[in-house]
Amino acid sequence: MTRRLLAALAPATLAFGLAACGPSTGSPAPSVGPVIVTFEVSGDERFKVLLTDPADIRIAQRLLAGEDAPGIPDGRVVHQTAVNTGYSWSLDPNDIRFTDVTDEDCDGSPSDVESGQLPGDRYCPSDAVVVAIDPAP
Repeated sequence: MTRRLLAALAPATLAFGLAACGPSTGSPAPSVGPVIVTFEVSGDERFKVLLTDPADIRIAQRLLAGEDAPGIPDGRVVHQTAVNTGYSWSLDPNDIRFTDVTDEDCDGSPSDVESGQLPGDRYCPSDAVVVAIDPAP
């Protein structure tokens, strides 16, 4: 009886296991470690963000692949940078999320952040596009 029960459960267990793991690509899923995401804003300015949260990294990967996902990066501006070269600021990797809706007070270009033209401490460029994802050093 135990063998019959296992034989009956095996296909369902296998199907559940495969569904839980996502679509099979024939190779193991890549490990998700910190990455540097490059965004293009208004077609001519770029800025970089360090992402450490695996969920945010997956969203960035989906956006780079042209898939549907919340596409506006929204993060707290900190006035230090290790990855956002060319600027004196970056987005706090512990306080960034992707959203579909933005507040016009934090919308603008990277140069607006640099010059202090944005009134708050958040940056959320509504027309940002992921153009590259690189492993963090």
